[in-house]
Amino acid sequence: MAVSLHLGLSFMTRKFAKVYVMCFERHHVVRIKPFLCGLRRFGTDPNDSDKGSDAPVSTFTPFSQRTLSGRRRPLSPLERVSQMLPEDSLSQEVLELLDTRNNEVEQDTQSLGKEQELATADTQGSFAPHHVYVPGERPICFGETLLAEFSRKRRLEFRKMFQLKEGLKLHSNWGFISHEDMEGRPAGSIIRTSMGIPILIRRPSLDEFTLFMKRGPAIAYPKDASAMLTMMDVTEGDCVLESGSGSGAMSLFLSRAVGYKGSVLSVEIREDHHRGAVLNYQRWRSSWSLRRGEEWPDNIHFHKGDLISAGPLLAGRGFNSVALDMVNPHLALPAVVPHLHLGSVCAVYQANITQVIDLMEGLRCSALPLVCERIVEVQYRDWLVGPSLKKDGTFTKRKAPRENDECEPSEDTEGDLNCQDPVPFGDVPYIARPHPEQNGHTAFLIKLRKILK
Repeated sequence: MAVSLHLGLSFMTRKFAKVYVMCFERHHVVRIKPFLCGLRRFGTDPNDSDKGSDAPVSTFTPFSQRTLSGRRRPLSPLERVSQMLPEDSLSQEVLELLDTRNNEVEQDTQSLGKEQELATADTQGSFAPHHVYVPGERPICFGETLLAEFSRKRRLEFRKMFQLKEGLKLHSNWGFISHEDMEGRPAGSIIRTSMGIPILIRRPSLDEFTLFMKRGPAIAYPKDASAMLTMMDVTEGDCVLESGSGSGAMSLFLSRAVGYKGSVLSVEIREDHHRGAVLNYQRWRSSWSLRRGEEWPDNIHFHKGDLISAGPLLAGRGFNSVALDMVNPHLALPAVVPHLHLGSVCAVYQANITQVIDLMEGLRCSALPLVCERIVEVQYRDWLVGPSLKKDGTFTKRKAPRENDECEPSEDTEGDLNCQDPVPFGDVPYIARPHPEQNGHTAFLIKLRKILK
């Protein structure tokens, strides 16, 4: 009855209070007069004007408590009704239920406090002023692109890429960090937020930058980009043609592969994609110069236009390899193949298998000097590997096998490993299983090689 009461009271107004309470009077859930007084004081009728009412004020201690994180936990319908009523109007069943919920909140608050104390103890060494910089290492400075991460119990809770600017703050559900507090620190430092939560501040790698940068169209994911670079056998000093700049992810990987001696010609037909790729490339170059003290090679020429009709642009030029990320690449191959070195590779990025079939049919009908060597789909499978833990968070220890006794290690791998006594090497069993979140399909990669027929 208590459940139906607090569900009904959360949606009704004072007009229906008497009718609703009469239905529950016989069940002795509440007593009528104190209940009506308390409800009248908090009525939602727009014509209600009981601000000066003599109704007794509820003396029941509010159930909701502020946690250490500073955010108020959402109230249940039972808790909202309990705050509106005098304490002596509540039945014994409701009071017992509220006491149980209060105990649960206190336990959760205490456990969160222990986690923050342990996190603070773990990060004390990260703020040591005697950090020694290795040769080539530079502290964080304004203008750099940084990556913030927060993990708890082997689970990534927060990750954000941002540009360090003076006067700004990094905001999250776990508090904020002023950008001035990050400036001058070594990359890889752990900084506590305004709520005392440790956040790892580091510089993103190129593959992480491409995943979190601003983008319009879908990018070539790092796993596919690395496979394409292997197919094309791109080395320093090569001259590479790319069609479909997109957001500039593949362009950045090609720029790093060809180095200072090489060059990349990136062609994009859409103006917004062309502009986004250029901005991402400039942002990465400026951040790189700040973090390394040297310039990233300026070896990409972005061109807005259609590769199918780009004969004057390609005139007199030869390419060691070609990367095509287009909807209909077989239409652009007749204009590209004459400029591709003999024996070199053209790698094609296609999203679905129907596009692959159209490409193969286009090759059959065009009679181009190309041979399809391989069609692949790159897939990664992430795994979780961690020590086996008991319910209380302590390590599970290996036991000698006994006859007719099947002992399997607990798969509860959630817990804090920093508050336990040291266990000798080899005495803790490990749990290994595939990660529950796996990446799906991204693209098909087609390897075409130019031959002499």
